[in-house]
Amino acid sequence: MSVTTTNTRITYGLDIGGTKIEIGLFDNDLKLIDSWRVSTPTQDYNEFLNAIAALISEADKRSGQQGTIGIGMPGILDKNARVKSANVGCATGKPIVADLEKLLGRSVAVANDCRLFALSESCGGAGDNKPIVYGAIIGTGAGGGLCINGQLYQSGNNIAGEYGHMPASGHLIQKYNLPTRQCGCGLVGCSEVYIAGPGLGWLYNHFGSGSQSTTKFVSDLRDKDPIAVKTFDCYMAFLGSAFSTLVLSYDPDIIVVGGGLSKIDEIITALPNAINNHLFDGVESPLILRAVFGDSSGVRGAAILGKQHAENH
Repeated sequence: MSVTTTNTRITYGLDIGGTKIEIGLFDNDLKLIDSWRVSTPTQDYNEFLNAIAALISEADKRSGQQGTIGIGMPGILDKNARVKSANVGCATGKPIVADLEKLLGRSVAVANDCRLFALSESCGGAGDNKPIVYGAIIGTGAGGGLCINGQLYQSGNNIAGEYGHMPASGHLIQKYNLPTRQCGCGLVGCSEVYIAGPGLGWLYNHFGSGSQSTTKFVSDLRDKDPIAVKTFDCYMAFLGSAFSTLVLSYDPDIIVVGGGLSKIDEIITALPNAINNHLFDGVESPLILRAVFGDSSGVRGAAILGKQHAENH
């Protein structure tokens, strides 16, 4: 049964993760009208492509038309449109855009999922009507994207916004007597290994808690446990330093924060001052807000990308 009227142009947003692929069908006003999920094939590239094709085929049946397609996935799509993704290993090194367009018989837009989070929040989200919006994820990893006037900023290597892989402050590593840690990206000393969820858990354990549970950390912090308080002070110093690089690089009107750690009130409350501690006089933290769409930003941002791509081509 068709979910549309003849005057409605449907856009499909796909959010590809290491476990699930979610597809959302959106109308002209970006209202979600249908969505569902399937498991992500991560070992075989052809199975991966066919899973996407099956989703699109089902979407065409449900919408009664060939919708436009936007896709978000973890990793980097390089300047040659080849993927590098730890979560979907079978796609690494593959020309995913060309392969999908050949398979599906229509244009496809693909971008990093963190950058699509930023796009979603700049278009009707927490950053709506702000000229320069930075969307920052602090969850399993630390990544983000920059939007200017509602458009995703595109750079030569498609890496603008990878703040988690900026070097962590050497001053802070020395101050807190921490080791320089290896990052999953292949570099050493990235901010991500200290500020993402696993990094917070590592700090908590490093300072003597005997646990890497962020849930336990939050509970202990609210009970004013000394180890949790010390961990929080260290964590906020690193997070403030990392976010200060965003201010100095992009001077955004707002930083919208998403991901699991953004749900911890103490982090959001302390963040502006933590940023200001790493800025010189006369420069201040922009507005810091939580994401409006949260976990829904993936499919929504992908749909916006697909819609803008169709309009521009």
